[in-house]
Amino acid sequence: MEKSLDIKLRRILADRSCNDFILADAKDADMAYGLAAPGKSPEQHAGEARFKTLDQYRDQIRQIIDQGLVDIVLMSASTNELLAIREKRFVNSPITPAIRANDTTDIWLAGAEGIYPTVPSRPFRTASLDHAMCGHIDCTPEERAAGLGADLGLYSITFNNNPVTDYEALAAYKEFRLEAERKGFRHFLEVFSPNACAPNCPVDIPKFVNDHIVRTLAGVTSKGRPIFLKIPYYGPKAMEALARYDSSIVVGILGGSAGTTLDAFQMLHDAKKYGARVALYGRKINQADHQLSFVKYLRLIADSQIDPVEAVKAYHGDLQKLGIRPSRPLNDDLQTTVQSDSYSGSSTSIKSSPKKAVPGRGGIEPLPDFSKMTQEEKLRWNLDRIRRM
Repeated sequence: MEKSLDIKLRRILADRSCNDFILADAKDADMAYGLAAPGKSPEQHAGEARFKTLDQYRDQIRQIIDQGLVDIVLMSASTNELLAIREKRFVNSPITPAIRANDTTDIWLAGAEGIYPTVPSRPFRTASLDHAMCGHIDCTPEERAAGLGADLGLYSITFNNNPVTDYEALAAYKEFRLEAERKGFRHFLEVFSPNACAPNCPVDIPKFVNDHIVRTLAGVTSKGRPIFLKIPYYGPKAMEALARYDSSIVVGILGGSAGTTLDAFQMLHDAKKYGARVALYGRKINQADHQLSFVKYLRLIADSQIDPVEAVKAYHGDLQKLGIRPSRPLNDDLQTTVQSDSYSGSSTSIKSSPKKAVPGRGGIEPLPDFSKMTQEEKLRWNLDRIRRM
């Protein structure tokens, strides 16, 4: 069966004004978190840290696959082995299986005492491409041709404006690209905001990320390029600048922290409006009160069939019909909040009306006197500005 991802990519590359939009469910949290990866259990009680099991997490993935509304399901290599290779869940599905192909140190979030997210990101790969494609090392040509496993992976880089660690990250990415091209393995590229750049943090982080992306890909020919990008949504200006730069680059956004339902729906709507053609939502889907209903409205928004506010109201209507008590009342779920754009960042719940102007979005934000600020103060100001956007 031809996958919806491949069909949409062809259309998008042929006509950037088409309405096609690629939606992915990122169910790869077990590559970053510990026991909390599957999300909170509905059986938890106040003050109790009780989480779903990995088996329950994988059952939810099966339901998403059966629903058939997303274009990609991103998983760990171990989950991919079970669902794609052993159970053959994707053989007759329009959905493309994908694995997290590397797990850089800034997503090592297992354990409360870990300091990894606070130090510059270092490259590392747990998964091998052969294990993703056939379940064991050194796949045969016949096994690759059978296509039971995943031939698509997410590769992640975090630039920190540090020549030593950024060089190390680019060298590892080059090694990965060459291996992937030899084995017929496709990838999409995720680029986070700097996670530990002090004392040399750039003032304009969106421009820093955009510039590094296009510089990184300038020396890569089409066979080795990512099929699309996954970056934080920094707002209209940064998205438009990157989307219009090179018509061969398909730009996508990452979801970040869970937030309200309006946060998720509005981000997708706005990102598409300003040039994005892909959205990968992990925590936003996994922490929804009903994942299948949540994905249904993401699909309708992605296909321009409903606006975000109406989608939130309809989603709450579905919860009521299903007898599910929402974690937030409708009025609270119709607010926007400050969102984290990384695995390790925390979100701050600041309510605001979705119809009111937010500093940095539409209005003119006064700039401080950077000459009187330390590098740490510049970083804090810039990160605050990004969160407000």
